[in-house]
Amino acid sequence: MAEKHDSSARPARLWQRLLRHEAAPGVLLLLCAALAIGLANSPLHHAYHAALHNPLPLRVLPRLDSAHAWINDGLMAVFFFVVGLEIKREILDGALSDARRRRLPVLAALAGMAAPAVVFLAVSRSFPMLHRGWAIPAATDIAFAMGVLALIGRRVPPSIRLFLLTVAVVDDLGAVLVIAIFYTGGVAWPWLLAAAGVFATMILANRAGATRVWLYAILAVVLWVCVLQSGVHATVAGVLAALTVPMKLDAHFDCPLLRLEHRLVPWNGFVVVPLFGLANAGVDLRGSGLAGLLAPLPLAIAAGLLLGKQAGVLSAVMLAERLGLAARPKGAGMAHLWGMALLCGIGFTMSLFIAALAFPDQPDLVEQAKLGILGGSLLSALAGALVLRLAPPAAQP
Repeated sequence: MAEKHDSSARPARLWQRLLRHEAAPGVLLLLCAALAIGLANSPLHHAYHAALHNPLPLRVLPRLDSAHAWINDGLMAVFFFVVGLEIKREILDGALSDARRRRLPVLAALAGMAAPAVVFLAVSRSFPMLHRGWAIPAATDIAFAMGVLALIGRRVPPSIRLFLLTVAVVDDLGAVLVIAIFYTGGVAWPWLLAAAGVFATMILANRAGATRVWLYAILAVVLWVCVLQSGVHATVAGVLAALTVPMKLDAHFDCPLLRLEHRLVPWNGFVVVPLFGLANAGVDLRGSGLAGLLAPLPLAIAAGLLLGKQAGVLSAVMLAERLGLAARPKGAGMAHLWGMALLCGIGFTMSLFIAALAFPDQPDLVEQAKLGILGGSLLSALAGALVLRLAPPAAQP
């Protein structure tokens, strides 16, 4: 009887181990992206696009009239809320809390955002109408990058994993600032003032010692609605709301920020981001095929991700070490640094998101951007994985 019970419980335990694996969110996102591409190039492509973009029968908010809008402006606010929680935790009690420890990843992240933009603008210099997409190759997809790193295993020093994670967190913060500053259209000031009032209320609640998660959740939803109606992209509300959540222990020795992060990270990795990939990665390859990568926009994006990212991150690390500003990650050789810099060129989620903001009224350019994002991210992932697999194995304690 015990043997029968053990055999029946074994698949459940295996499934739990798979879900807990660090590569699982990245693998699921890859599968959803592949499904989206398959649907977009199948006889079901009309049904796929209709399900995402046709007006919904019930419209709760004026700006959210389709499933695609709910995913990009609604669910992705949850994604950015988790990003905000991670940023605050890292700044207060993580890799960004110590000035000496954060110097190198911050420099690498800044260079890793600037260099792809420069490469993008250089490749697309003869096409001014494309320049609005300069930020598309600027950010790293943390789920994909960490997933690839996890699949490589113990050949990579732990310091490289922490460094890549920190660079990706700073990247996300930079991407949020870019979205708020450069991809905001006309502003409805009454709604923006209302959002400022809600944000101030959340700060005051934090200062007053309020630790009830439900209070911050309700105020975060109100903030999201106000920001959505203001014209500023609604996902910015997610980061702002997260920054007000207390991290100190309450009377029950519980931390609201860590509790929220612990609960939301699985939903983020296994629901929100995969749905975003399913809704946004469906590029139609039937017309241009892979040759479409040579068009100006896809080529500029792919070059920014594959060449610009590795050049920016790697040169920042080497220059900081040469000038004595910071030491390279402990136990990392040149091959480890190069492979990590290549993995920073995986820009899937954030790149797709910025592409939709850069060309909101030009669906043909968004489709071209998807092709460049997929091509550049795939090449970066394969090249980074190959370099790290061929690198000397890390010394084990």
